[in-house]
Amino acid sequence: MPATILIADDDAIQRRLVENMVQRCGYKTVVVDSGDAAIAALTGDEGPAIDAVVLDLVMPGLDGLGVLARMRELDLTAPVIVQTAHGGIDNVVSAMRAGAQDFVVKPVGIERLQVSLRNALDASALKGELQRIRHSREGKLTFKDIVTRSETMGSVIAMGRKAASSAIPVLIEGESGVGKELIARAIHGTSERAAKPFVTVNCGAIPDNLVESILFGHEKGAFTGATERHAGKFVEANGGTLFLDEISELPLAAQVKLLRALQQGEVEAVGGRKPVKVDVRIISATNRNLLNHVKAGHFREDLFYRLHVLPLTIPPLRARREDIPHLLRHFLARFCAEENRPITRISGEAVSYLTHADWPGNVRQLENAVYRAVVMSESDELRPQDFAQITATSSIAAPGEPLTLIASPPMAATEAVMQTETPIVPAMHAEPAHGSLRMLDEAGEMRPLEELEAEAIRFAIAHYRGQMSEVARRLKIGRSTLYRKLEDAVPSDDTAGT
Repeated sequence: MPATILIADDDAIQRRLVENMVQRCGYKTVVVDSGDAAIAALTGDEGPAIDAVVLDLVMPGLDGLGVLARMRELDLTAPVIVQTAHGGIDNVVSAMRAGAQDFVVKPVGIERLQVSLRNALDASALKGELQRIRHSREGKLTFKDIVTRSETMGSVIAMGRKAASSAIPVLIEGESGVGKELIARAIHGTSERAAKPFVTVNCGAIPDNLVESILFGHEKGAFTGATERHAGKFVEANGGTLFLDEISELPLAAQVKLLRALQQGEVEAVGGRKPVKVDVRIISATNRNLLNHVKAGHFREDLFYRLHVLPLTIPPLRARREDIPHLLRHFLARFCAEENRPITRISGEAVSYLTHADWPGNVRQLENAVYRAVVMSESDELRPQDFAQITATSSIAAPGEPLTLIASPPMAATEAVMQTETPIVPAMHAEPAHGSLRMLDEAGEMRPLEELEAEAIRFAIAHYRGQMSEVARRLKIGRSTLYRKLEDAVPSDDTAGT
């Protein structure tokens, strides 16, 4: 999904000109005619999330400086590019002091606007990544720090916000690499316990004979090697949140003691003489089907129902592909800063290639793929060949191979797209020529309906430049139905979550 740019200008002709230029740069647009409407678009829940703003400085009512002031009051972080016909130094200084990212003078050219938008989005992505990392380390990460535009993730976040307002036990389910710990930290950071510790325990990484000691602590001399007293993770998390990752790997013997700790609100250290009261909020996570573990006798049923009070299931990355361009922008900005690499963008072909990949390792795999590409690339633009290690689905060819299953755009249109310095979130493809659907196979028999439907869907994806919401709308099917049909048409050898 391309980035969404809000254009606020009271001049109808100027609005249309800027809207046309922004769309030619590969972005989606939201257009308003006043400062009040701009604030409404930035704060509303119904419209799309705004990635950047092109703001007229001189408007009746709430003018550009007024919009900047309101954005600062409301803690709205979308970067703003101010434009005005009055290019005096006083206007520049006032706009920059008010928080504008850049300043352009009407009439602005498309090259100048494109560079300004790209720089603004890159700076915003880097700022967001650094803030997310800092908040995660400080235990202050909230749902605002999560990069997503997916409707399915939106429902997960909505449930997470409600969970944060209470101490209800939460069980987060999802494949490996989808961001279960990130959601757990956001719940903690949004709750009343945000100022208290957030303690993580990977239950699958603890030797069986040390589980009780690590979770509940031990007294000095309680066993061989216990040369000092250890408080245990429950006591460390007292007043805060204890995150039990990979809870399905917890040995049965430790499950009994964990159940007692949850029931009684107290823990007893190994070798201890009396229990210690603790106030801990429990969030657990697993990449397995915990109920199947219960049925197989590997996990206690009574403990399962203690943990499974509010289940949250995080969808895999392949079920929320609209998040991929935004994640790419954030990861690219962070790794370029960390590695001091002058890479400015990802090509449209690469974005399309990555958007159609399987990603069995989910967000973690995508993050590592961008990291590797940033380190290994020899140019200032990442291209499909920089991601040669990624095994894509058959809906898009591997790097260097022809895109046989996607309608090929005319050469002139392709060159026009590639010559434009598109940012990380460009239109997926140039407009394809009208296609024709082959009804018969090589043997002269009718092709199966499933094949015809799959080919029509692939053509629609190319025609609407990978904008899946638009594809679903034009095909008159739900977006979840669209993704299901794609997965049915292109089965993958998915090993995630095992």
